[in-house]
Amino acid sequence: MNRSILTALLASVLLLLSCMNEGGNEGASSASYNEDPEVEALVARAKSFELPTEWVRPPGDPLHHHTAGFAKILCSAVFITGLDADFAAENIGYFTSDYDQRSRVTNREIDIENKLVHLTLPDGVVRTAQYLGDQGCVTLPLGEDGLLFDPVDVKSALPDPDMQPWPMGDVLPDEPFPAELDEEKVRAAVEAAFEPVDGMTAAFVVTWKGRLIAERYRDGLDLHTPLESWSMGKSLTATLMGILIQQGVYDLWEPAPVPEWQQEGDPRAEIRIADILRMSSGIRCVNRGDPEYDPTMGYPDHLYLYTGGMDSYQWAATRPQQWPPNTVGRYRNCDPVLTNYLVRLGVEGRGEEYHSFPQRELFDKIGIRDMVMETDPYGNFLIQGYEFGTGRDWARLGNLYLQDGVWQGERILPEGFVEFVSTLAPAWEADGRPVYGGFFWINGTGAYPIPEDSYYMAGAGNQKAFIVPSHDLVVVRLGHYKGSSPGDEGLKNALTQLMEAVPESRRWL
Repeated sequence: MNRSILTALLASVLLLLSCMNEGGNEGASSASYNEDPEVEALVARAKSFELPTEWVRPPGDPLHHHTAGFAKILCSAVFITGLDADFAAENIGYFTSDYDQRSRVTNREIDIENKLVHLTLPDGVVRTAQYLGDQGCVTLPLGEDGLLFDPVDVKSALPDPDMQPWPMGDVLPDEPFPAELDEEKVRAAVEAAFEPVDGMTAAFVVTWKGRLIAERYRDGLDLHTPLESWSMGKSLTATLMGILIQQGVYDLWEPAPVPEWQQEGDPRAEIRIADILRMSSGIRCVNRGDPEYDPTMGYPDHLYLYTGGMDSYQWAATRPQQWPPNTVGRYRNCDPVLTNYLVRLGVEGRGEEYHSFPQRELFDKIGIRDMVMETDPYGNFLIQGYEFGTGRDWARLGNLYLQDGVWQGERILPEGFVEFVSTLAPAWEADGRPVYGGFFWINGTGAYPIPEDSYYMAGAGNQKAFIVPSHDLVVVRLGHYKGSSPGDEGLKNALTQLMEAVPESRRWL
C-alpha cells in the first residue's frame, strides 16, 4: 500500500480513538493497533524523547469514577437538555461513563424538586450530581454533600433574541434563497444528515457567508436546546485564551505562567502557551487514545479530570513532564484544562468575576445566550468537554473564525490567531499525523469530503462544527453518542451534497 495512504489511514484511526471514542471500553485501547508498523514507529519516536519521570495513576476506584460520570451525564441530560432519563442512560455520553458499567448501578434516583441525581453501587457508594443553574451540573466529591464554591448567576446583556435579526438574534430575513446556491442539493444535504435514523442526529445547521441557509432538529428539540458538545469545548477554550491574548493579558508565544511550574529548574517552565494549545505540551497525562496506552495501566488522567471530583486545575498542573514541549503531539485533556486554568488566573488576576467572563467577553458579542459551561466542585470550568450549546450557537462561534476573529467590525481574536489554530501543529506533523492544529482538528488527511484547508471543532459522539473558508461555509452537526458511527456516514454524505451545492468563492471579509 502507498505510504501516503497508510499515513492517512493511521491518522484517521488515531483521530477516531482520540476524539470519537475517548471513553470507550476500559479494556479497549489503541494497543490493539500496535502491530501496525506505522503505530510502532509513532510509539518509538515518542520513546526516543521520553524524560525520566513516572506516571502516577489517579486515585480511587474506576467504577466509582465511571458512576460519577454517569450521574453527571444524567443530570445534564435531564436538567439542561430536557431529555428523558431512560433515553439518556441508553444513548448519551459513553465517554465518561462506559455503557457496560452502567448496569452495575443498583439504584437510580432523579430528584426533580431538588435537581439531584443519586446513583448507588453494590458496595453502598453513592455518586451524586447536582444541577446548579448557570454552571450546569456538577458531580459532588465522593462522600461530600456540598460544593466548594458558590454558584454564580450569569446574565446576558443581550435583548430578547426574538426581537433581533440573525446572528445577534434568532429572527431570519424574509428573503429568497440565494440564487448562487443549488437549493435542492442543500435540502438533500439536510436529509442526508439525518440518515440513517440510528445515526441519532439531533441538530444540523448550515450558514453561508454568515446567512443561515439550512437547519433541522430531531423531534422534541429546537433551536434553543443546549446539546451535549463534548470536546468541541476545547475550541471554545482556545477562543477564551485568544480573547485574553487580544486584550494583552497573555502572549501566545510566552512560557505559560502556571504557578506550579515556577520553581527554579522546573523543565515545565519552558512550555509555551502555544505548545499547550497545540496538544504538544509534553505533560505526562495518560489518555486511552494514546498509541502507547496499555489497558493494564488502569484509569487514565484524561477521564479523571472529568470524574475525579477534585480540583482539576491543580491535578493537571502537578503532572510531570514526559517529553520536551513541541516534540510529541498527543490528544490529552491536561492541555485544555491547563489553558482554562490560565484563563481563570488571567481573569481573576485583573479583579474580574470568572464565571461570567465567557458571557461578558465572548457570548454577548456574538449573539450566544444558551451556552452552559460546567465546572468541577471547585468552580473550575471543565470546558475540555463539559459544555452544552445549541446548533445555532456553535454556528455563531464557527462564523467568528470564518471571519478571522472579527465580529461586526470588532476584533475579538488577535490577528493571526485563526491561522494559528487552523495550521498543522509542528509536533503532530513530525509524528506523521496531519490532523491537529490549536484545539481545532484540521482536514489534512481528507477524512471529510471538504477542502484540505477546512478545520473543525470536534467532540466525542460525532459532534462537529466545520469551518470551510473556500466556500464561506460553517456546518454544525450535533447528535447523541450512541449514533456516532452511522451518524458520521450521514454527515459525510451531507457534506458531499453541500460541496456540490455551494460554489467555491473568495473569502467575504
